Amino acid sequence: MKKQTLIYNGKSKQIFATESQNFIIMTYKDDETAYFGVKKSVIPNKGMLNNKISALIFKYLEKNGIYTHFVEQLDESEQLCRRATTLPLEFIVRNIIAGSLSRRLDIEEGTVPEQPIYEICLKSDVLRDPMINRYHVEGLGIAKEETLNQILVILKKINELLKNLLKKSHIDLIDFKVEFGFDTEGNLMLIDEISPDTARFWDSESHEHLDRDLFRRDLGDVETAYKEVLARLENVLQNG
Repeated sequence: MKKQTLIYNGKSKQIFATESQNFIIMTYKDDETAYFGVKKSVIPNKGMLNNKISALIFKYLEKNGIYTHFVEQLDESEQLCRRATTLPLEFIVRNIIAGSLSRRLDIEEGTVPEQPIYEICLKSDVLRDPMINRYHVEGLGIAKEETLNQILVILKKINELLKNLLKKSHIDLIDFKVEFGFDTEGNLMLIDEISPDTARFWDSESHEHLDRDLFRRDLGDVETAYKEVLARLENVLQNG
């Protein structure tokens, strides 16, 4: 399929229509932002690396029963995906306390909660993605109770699958953010991406960051870290 009209131009990706109403082409960009666009830069090869990392993860999830928008990787920076009607929500799963949760609750980063913590944010750059709860979601008609229940089940499964995969790669899954939407037939599916841009990955031994916090906090070389994540995943998934 070929790219046609630009549908969406985001901070890290572009979405293009195709000749089919059922599919889109998603292009990953080298642009990097943090703090709702306050901090900006261009990271060499970031789009290519996130494209490959997310493609590997989505194929792994599909193989293990998670329905996603991913169809195939087209080239270094593009994927063919199922077109989605997107829920304007972000779902965050936290296995270890870090980032905004650490600051918000004044809990030391690295603290392990008794069980994973699940958060919902309204997807809005203007409002800075405010945290809401399921009663907001249902009361405002954003999603129905049964949809949220279904998403929670999927999130728990994704979390376990990712933790197992990353453990084999000697990476701890600290937290991750995902989005959901409906395909053209109304089926719920995982969309967007899972990469070091949308998750916190720490080396299991050194606890060094292998994620976007390197850019946010000026902790080190982003490109090198993302290459390391890709190499480890390829070793586990492609070479066994």
